Amino acid sequence: MTIIDNDLLSIQEARILAENAYEAQKQLATFSQENLDVIVESMANELEKHTQALAILSHEETDFGDWQHKLIKNEFVCGFARRNLRGLRCVGIIGEDREKQTKDVGVPVGVIAALCPATSPVSTTIYNALIAIKSGNAIVFSPHPRAQKTISKTLDIMIEVAHKHGLPEGALTYMKTVAAIGTIELMKHKLVSLVLNTGVPGMLEAASTSGKPFIYGGAGNGPAFVERTADIQQAAKDIIASKTFDHGVVSAAGQSVVVDGCVAAEVKSALQSNGAYFMSEQEAEKLGSLLFYSDGKPNHDLIGIPAVKIAQKVGFIVPDNTTVLIAERKYVSEFDPYSREKLCPVLGFYIEPDWMHACEKCIELLLSDRCGHTLVIHSKDENVINQFALKKPVGRVLVNTPAAFGSMGATTNLFPSMMLGSGSAGKGFTSDNVSPMNLIYIRKVGYGVRNIESIGAEIFPKRAQAAQVEQPAVSGNFSTSSLQAVHRILKEAIGEL
Repeated sequence: MTIIDNDLLSIQEARILAENAYEAQKQLATFSQENLDVIVESMANELEKHTQALAILSHEETDFGDWQHKLIKNEFVCGFARRNLRGLRCVGIIGEDREKQTKDVGVPVGVIAALCPATSPVSTTIYNALIAIKSGNAIVFSPHPRAQKTISKTLDIMIEVAHKHGLPEGALTYMKTVAAIGTIELMKHKLVSLVLNTGVPGMLEAASTSGKPFIYGGAGNGPAFVERTADIQQAAKDIIASKTFDHGVVSAAGQSVVVDGCVAAEVKSALQSNGAYFMSEQEAEKLGSLLFYSDGKPNHDLIGIPAVKIAQKVGFIVPDNTTVLIAERKYVSEFDPYSREKLCPVLGFYIEPDWMHACEKCIELLLSDRCGHTLVIHSKDENVINQFALKKPVGRVLVNTPAAFGSMGATTNLFPSMMLGSGSAGKGFTSDNVSPMNLIYIRKVGYGVRNIESIGAEIFPKRAQAAQVEQPAVSGNFSTSSLQAVHRILKEAIGEL
């Protein structure tokens, strides 16, 4: 009887893929930006033919979200996001200051290990692959077990067309034997330079202890604050549109509504007119007990399904036109499920007497998951907006826009991205809308603009004057005594620094 150990197979596959990717990236590092762009365009062009089929496949496999909304995300990446990548220089000479005589050279980081979520398996996989190749990096994916078929199909399409356009074999690939221990081996492999963890919290600790720099697009848990000067009707529409998109699986979608007390009744009415259902205390308690398991992990049976279906599963009746379920709360607590990120159309609702108290409430909510991601403020008061921007431990602050769309750059001019860093108060080294520029390092080039004879006078003029008095310059060549004086000046200045 033959026993196959999938863990051992997964570890071995991770090692082989990392080694092959390393060799492929050596070739890829010699490609010009123009060559890389040809490959990226070919991948996106081919994927445009399959966006709907992949959206349907992802919904069928994971049972998360709405396939039509997933189609929008897929088309966003292959269309709008791809167009914003055009003309962006990531490798070679990417910047030059002729006046200061400096240059910037973009250099790929090397081999990237990538993890993608089951909630957005197609759009995230496409985006991460495009930006990796755009910036001259090799990338190895570890598919999410719940979306393995979908992610594999998406990558197969890209790999086939990319190879036809010159991508070295092994530069874009994925693990076929998926196991947690194999994914950890991939992230820790000595030839891997960077880890991209897009919304896979189960692998967060492993990524953070891999010994590699990593970017984490994690829990948003972002509040939406409605301030007294806001356009209340528009704010309500934006909040509902954000939370219902793909049935709430977008991590940047608002998780709570914080309301300025003097407009609370108006906000509540506006939300109700857009299909929001405010649960009774008993209904909120029933739902809250089911949102998460006893170990703190989210209940997958409630992720990415419509509000009406959630109510049915919990055991209470709501109108057929219900869009979101809202629980009124007073306090933020680690034990309160409504204080956490909820990947479904469910919101917490907090009323505060003024914007200053609302500010503190938003900070509490952001820190409750310690992964400051995205915050929305609906207001016309620039002073209040600025105070929120200055004080919040969050990756991005959005103003008067739906969080799910504004965060990814659809309704704002933020960089169009399917990976939102949460480094400001969470894990990972950046809170950017992750782009190819996060996947390179910049080599600085500086031309000599002053000689050793002049550095004392230009950089330390007072010390140079004193040295001039002590050691008169010798005509002709730069004298030994002058050189000693410069050395003394530099030594003293460095000592003070």
